[in-house]
Amino acid sequence: MQKEQHSGKIIDVNILKRLYTYIQPYASKFYILIVLTVIIGIIGPVRPLLVSYAIDDHVAIGDYAGLLNITIILIILLTASGIFQYAHTYLSGWLGQYIIKDIRVKLYQHLLKMRLKFFDRTPIGRLVTRNVSDIETLSEVFSEGLAALIADVLQLTFILIFMFYLDWKLTLMSLSTFPLLFVSTWVFKEKIKQAFNEVRTAVSNLNSFVQEHITGMGIVQIFNSEEREYAKFKEINHEHRRANIKSVLYYSIYYPVSEVIQALGIGLIVWFGAKGVIQEHASFGDLTAFIMYLNMFFRPIRQIADRYNTLQMGIVSSSRIFDLLDSHDQIPNNGQFVPQKLDGRVEFKNVWFAYVDEDYVLKDISFTVEKGKTIALVGATGAGKSSVINLLSRFYDINKGEITIDGVSVKDFEVTALRQNIGVVLQDVFLFSNTIEENINLGNYNISRKEIFDAAELVGAKSFIERLPGKLEYNVMERGVTLSVGQRQLISFIRAMVYDPKIIVLDEATSSVDTETEELIQSAIQKMMAGRTSIVIAHRLSTIQNADKILVLDKGRIVEEGNHTELMAKNGYYTQLYNMQYKELV
Repeated sequence: MQKEQHSGKIIDVNILKRLYTYIQPYASKFYILIVLTVIIGIIGPVRPLLVSYAIDDHVAIGDYAGLLNITIILIILLTASGIFQYAHTYLSGWLGQYIIKDIRVKLYQHLLKMRLKFFDRTPIGRLVTRNVSDIETLSEVFSEGLAALIADVLQLTFILIFMFYLDWKLTLMSLSTFPLLFVSTWVFKEKIKQAFNEVRTAVSNLNSFVQEHITGMGIVQIFNSEEREYAKFKEINHEHRRANIKSVLYYSIYYPVSEVIQALGIGLIVWFGAKGVIQEHASFGDLTAFIMYLNMFFRPIRQIADRYNTLQMGIVSSSRIFDLLDSHDQIPNNGQFVPQKLDGRVEFKNVWFAYVDEDYVLKDISFTVEKGKTIALVGATGAGKSSVINLLSRFYDINKGEITIDGVSVKDFEVTALRQNIGVVLQDVFLFSNTIEENINLGNYNISRKEIFDAAELVGAKSFIERLPGKLEYNVMERGVTLSVGQRQLISFIRAMVYDPKIIVLDEATSSVDTETEELIQSAIQKMMAGRTSIVIAHRLSTIQNADKILVLDKGRIVEEGNHTELMAKNGYYTQLYNMQYKELV
């Protein structure tokens, strides 16, 4: 499987700066979070200091009234700490969810504008990982990573200040084990960072494989590939398990080691501090406070390692998300022409196009379709027919030449305005898991039900829709599996017609339907094309014999053109196709 690139930095400042731009709309709450972080960092270390005073200044001399006052203060501090901790946890989580909501919306909006070429070469599972798993990981940067890391560092700072204030000798003794903890934490951090990177890559690969093979399950079963694909899945899943177990292993080693180091530090304090108490160099209150401080000190140190790793995972995920956001593989929407009304005259002028580098699938294509006329494209599979309509709607951009509508280059059109005026019916009809109405209007609620039923009646689909439970509210399920091929095709016809386009493109629109259904919609197609410029691609030559002009393509070039009668008289490539097709039907 493909390995993914990621940042190797512990903290990538540039990525944190970019994340901060998403914080700015919620700046007031972010600053409140910072204030809460500082307060929590101070309140915790104050408690052992109060305990020290309580023991030395009140318990030792039997001042129970003073002890009661200290106890009340401690209870107030504990209550306040709990409230502030609650507010900090809730606010950091709230902030994280709102920020990732904004990032996810921006990422999805970005994907909607990408060229089809981008989706041709990018596994869908990887894009799903970016939009779901990576962004969820990023949320932990705010809820458990950055703010919590700052709180831990502040708490450590105040702990050290109070410890040195009480007794600098005991402080140095208690910190004598810190180098061991620092080294073990550093090693753990580096190892777990590597393991988490492997986990993220494994998750992405797993998502890609599962999505692709569930989508193509029909092919897997048709060719009896279940066992082979199962073996591949087991191997990918093994990598996922291995990466996760590696991270578990590092945690299982690190925490016991840190506990031993902490116990060693407490042992040294007890030995050295008790000796100081006996020799009256230190107080019992100070010794108690130091034991409490050491417990408080080691806990943030261990947590910092976790925070760093959470932050590192967020940095890796952020890097992948921003790499996708920074990709400029989009159709440039620099055109500003928004026509009030189109005539629909289409012209291709010396058009060259390649999907990859200079491996041209269209070579010096030139033709004109006058307003209201019909042109048909025929040829063998791979001749370049579908590429023509992809270029007209700017799903791809041409390499050389020019395409115009009413004399205006398609690049000068605002992309939305261009596509609104071109109704496309594809051979492979895609329906979303939703109602028939939603699959027709695609979220454009300006389209009324009357307009939908008028278009349905035109294409001969009204009767079958009215027979369905719920009619337009009928849920077609994923990819329209509850409908026949012909019914799905009829819905695609309605979807094209409700927008009242001036240009109609039919890409193998009847090749997937049975003869009876084809006869049903042929008359509707004629009505649909009436008064509109039409470009028809069809393998069934019987469907385009009435076209005003037929272009015959072969290996990306126009080899013949004319109407049906003229082309048959030439006894050339078109005649060969015609005779071969009708021979098959005999």
